[in-house]
Amino acid sequence: MPDKVLTIASTAIPPIAFPEQRRVLPETRETSPMAFTDATRIQQSWTAKWERRALLWLAARLPAGIHSDHLTVLGFAAMFLAGAGYAMARWNRIGLLLATLCLALNWFGDSLDGTLARVRNRQRPRYGFYVDHMIDSLGALFLMAGLGASSYINWRIAAGMLVAFLLLSIETYLASYTLGEFRMSFGKFGPTEIRILLIAGNIALWFRPDARVPGFPYRVLDVGGIIAIAGMAIMLVVAAGWHTLTLYRQETHWRRN
Repeated sequence: MPDKVLTIASTAIPPIAFPEQRRVLPETRETSPMAFTDATRIQQSWTAKWERRALLWLAARLPAGIHSDHLTVLGFAAMFLAGAGYAMARWNRIGLLLATLCLALNWFGDSLDGTLARVRNRQRPRYGFYVDHMIDSLGALFLMAGLGASSYINWRIAAGMLVAFLLLSIETYLASYTLGEFRMSFGKFGPTEIRILLIAGNIALWFRPDARVPGFPYRVLDVGGIIAIAGMAIMLVVAAGWHTLTLYRQETHWRRN
């Protein structure tokens, strides 16, 4: 009798079929560079047209022994020394000249490394994207730390510029991953325009170290820093809002049913 009950129970209640779970082993994951799709680069700054021509001209004439990694290291070292130059300027204005020279060297290394790789068909898109933007973030830290240590700008404003820059960078990298678009400039401003403004500020400070806004007791760099923070904050809010709306429209399919 018990056997009969068990038989009836087993036939009355069908076994529950659980979906098969696939376990992806680390060694079976796709790691080929061919599986990576590089984001579309969007560069619409004021200097983009002339800068592109200059970089292509330089890349075509660099010695074969110089590789993109050499330029990347040059750009990183130059940004570190630019920050050191600003810190040095607290005691000696020669630091402003060092910072200016290093900002120019940073442009040369940071802007030319990717162009050289593309011209020579030696692209490493994942490696290049990761290393380049890690270095950009560290470089911004060095530069803003140097500015904050100088006597030309309030350290709180320098810290605010660093925070705003990093937040805007995070938004840009997330948009590159989710939308496939890497925006290198906002409006007509990009990294090269920022370097030009910093160099112009260095020249002005060389002649007038205590330059103030006409009619106000505020230092020029303090006001410029606040404007930069406000500008980056506006760019961040606009870009984040627009990209959120774009992704919502692309992926919220259930609203259409």
